Amino acid sequence: MYVIELRFECFDNTTFSAAESSINNYLEALRANGQVLGREFAVAFNEGEFRCRLLTPEKSSLSQRYNSPWVKKALDGLTAANILAPREKFIGQDINSETSSTDTPSWQLLYTSYVHMCSPLRNGDTLQPIPLYQIPATFNGDHKQIIRWQTEWQACDELQMAAATKAEFAAVSELSSTKSDLFRRGWDLRGRIEYLTKIPTYYYLYQVGGESLAEEKKRPCPKCGNTEWLQQQPLLDLFHFKCDKCRIVSNISWDYLK
Repeated sequence: MYVIELRFECFDNTTFSAAESSINNYLEALRANGQVLGREFAVAFNEGEFRCRLLTPEKSSLSQRYNSPWVKKALDGLTAANILAPREKFIGQDINSETSSTDTPSWQLLYTSYVHMCSPLRNGDTLQPIPLYQIPATFNGDHKQIIRWQTEWQACDELQMAAATKAEFAAVSELSSTKSDLFRRGWDLRGRIEYLTKIPTYYYLYQVGGESLAEEKKRPCPKCGNTEWLQQQPLLDLFHFKCDKCRIVSNISWDYLK
């Protein structure tokens, strides 16, 4: 991933409120399309212009060819607020993040965690994140629904990792049950992505707890009951189970893999 600085310059008189609204709308549109990563963007006013540093999946993430209808409309909103289209300044590659996938995968999956800022769509051959704007828009012209699902998954993951309140149990249920709302929405998004890309797309189902390692290995697919989904070797060193019928991958409970 890469760090890019955007500079917004006024070409006529404007107000801070108009500038703030139009710039934030533009940044949120980029986020909803997967062109920028993260949840919060610090915008500073300095030397007569507004500046913001962003994390992007690729050097070319802000290219016009990737713009969604919302991004295009947000650019018009900048003009209406008397702000020029942003100028880009390349800062460099982020040393603490992953490199985006550039190859067409043989399969892919939805996988994230509370520590990941990258795209939740992963290359199944390498586990590298696939920039969302590289695939057709999933709903209403962009990928907002995937970003929302990722935010909710990460919130549940952080709760269960903290293990400090009763909310932990509800969070684990959302992450690990095929009957949860989080699973239902994510699994449906998975299907939509597979339909649009024509690439087999899987959903990662989190697993923790269980009775023993032996019982975990005998655990069937929770959606169809398939007992043959245990892999001889874990895929990508993470996924011990894979059901091709249900498009689900999962892990042996982390309680028994220490």
